[in-house]
Amino acid sequence: MLPLPKKYFLTAASCEGETELTAFDRALLEAGVGNTNLLRVSSILPPGCEYEPGLIIPPGSLLPIAYGTITSCEPGARIAAAVAVGIKKDSFGVIMEYEGYCSKAEAEEMVVKMCREAFRVRGLELDEIKIAATEHLVEKIGCAFAAVPLWY
Repeated sequence: MLPLPKKYFLTAASCEGETELTAFDRALLEAGVGNTNLLRVSSILPPGCEYEPGLIIPPGSLLPIAYGTITSCEPGARIAAAVAVGIKKDSFGVIMEYEGYCSKAEAEEMVVKMCREAFRVRGLELDEIKIAATEHLVEKIGCAFAAVPLWY
């Protein structure tokens, strides 16, 4: 059984690259998680998990992370990615991710809407929402990435 993460932060970044993979890699580096091994998780923030902005993850770590990402090779396209964490004090939280051909504001609006719905269907009271988002105007090959890394 894996231990429950105790800490989390939100991050978002966007970059260009010479290939789709290197654009994604550069966005990860800008977001502060590029030297880790991402273990994509779904959307529940463990109970008692504490927000710790600026948390440094050791290189090579296996990193549980919920994220949204989009890569485009269409010059002039506007792409965005966003994450939101819905928080209920003294309970677990919900993480929502979104990516698309849209603005940062549209992506933020979507993750907030999804957080509110997730709490409503669970019958939980929503105390707080934290958001991270980015948008990118593609020059050649661009990537937008937003994430909630979870740590021990």
